[in-house]
Amino acid sequence: MTRNPPSYAPFGDDAAVGSTALSIVIPVYNEEDGLAALFARLYPALDQLALDYEIVFINDGSRDRSAALLAEQFERRPDVTRVILFNGNFGQHRAILAGFAHCRGKRVITLDADLQNPPEDIHLLLAAMDAGSDCVGTIRRHRQDSAWRRWASQAMNRLRHRLTGIVMTDQGSMMRAYSRNVVELINQCHEMNTFIPALATQFARHPTEVEVRHEERHAGESKYSLYSLIRLNFDLVTGFSLVPLQAFSMLGLVVSMLSGLLFLILAGRRLVLGPEEGGTFTLFALLFLLVGITLFGIGLLGEYVGRIYQEVRSRPRYVINAILERKP
Repeated sequence: MTRNPPSYAPFGDDAAVGSTALSIVIPVYNEEDGLAALFARLYPALDQLALDYEIVFINDGSRDRSAALLAEQFERRPDVTRVILFNGNFGQHRAILAGFAHCRGKRVITLDADLQNPPEDIHLLLAAMDAGSDCVGTIRRHRQDSAWRRWASQAMNRLRHRLTGIVMTDQGSMMRAYSRNVVELINQCHEMNTFIPALATQFARHPTEVEVRHEERHAGESKYSLYSLIRLNFDLVTGFSLVPLQAFSMLGLVVSMLSGLLFLILAGRRLVLGPEEGGTFTLFALLFLLVGITLFGIGLLGEYVGRIYQEVRSRPRYVINAILERKP
C-alpha cells in the first residue's frame, strides 16, 4: 500500500468532519517525560474499542522535546495520529479549542497527557453516550491530589454552582466526552477566554456524569499553580454570570444605607450630647473598610471591562505553526 506523505498545513480538512467515529483531543505542554507512557497505554486502549478513531495532539508551545516526540509518534502511527503545533503557549483551553476546530470525529473526548485519567476508562464515557447523552462529564474517584487542591476544588465547585447555576460535580476533571453537535456549537463561539466544560454543559440537551479512576501523575508536575487556578475560576464566574456585579451593587446599596444610618446616629449624638473626643480609630477602621470594598468593586468591574477589551480587539485565539497529518 502506498502511503501519502504527511501534510504540514495551516488548517485542517473541513470536508472530512464527521468521517471518523471517535476523536481524542489531547493538549500537550512540557510532557516530555510522560509521553512514552501515554503512547504505550492510549493506543492499545483505543485499538481494543474496535472503532475508527483519531488522536489529535496539540503541542502548546512546549519548551522541552514534546514536539519532537509527537512528531516521532506521528511517523509511527500516521493512520490515526494528527499533531497540531502552536508557535507559542496559548493555554490549555485554547489548545482544546484548536483540537475541536480540526478534529473529525462524530464523538470527541478530551484527555490530559499526564495519565491522571486512565485511557482505559474511555469506554465508560462512550457507554454513557450510547445511552443517549450528548455531553459526558467525569467525577474523579479517590483523587490523587494534595489535600489543599481537593479542598479548593470542592469550594470552587460550590461557589461556581451558586453563581452560575451550571451543574458539574467535578469541574476540574479533564476527561470529558462531547457529541459532534456540541463541539460545533462550541466552535461557533469566539470568546477569548472561556471554560469549555461549562459551555458544553449549557449547550447539551442530555448531559450526564460518570465516575472514572484517578491516578498520580506519571511524570512531571502540574502546570496549574494556585494563581492559575484562581484565574481559571475567575474566568469561569465572570464568563458565565453577572451575579458578581449584581451582588456588588447590592453590597454597595447596603453599605450606603449603613453609612447613612451611622451619620444620622453621630449627628444626633452631637446635637444631644455635644462634641465628643475619641472615636478616631473607629472612624479610620470604617474608612479602610469602605475603601477596601471600593477597590474590590473597581477590580471586579475591571475584569468585565477587560474581557470586553479582549473581545473587541478580535485577535486570534492561537497561532498554528504546522499540522502533521496524512491526507486521506
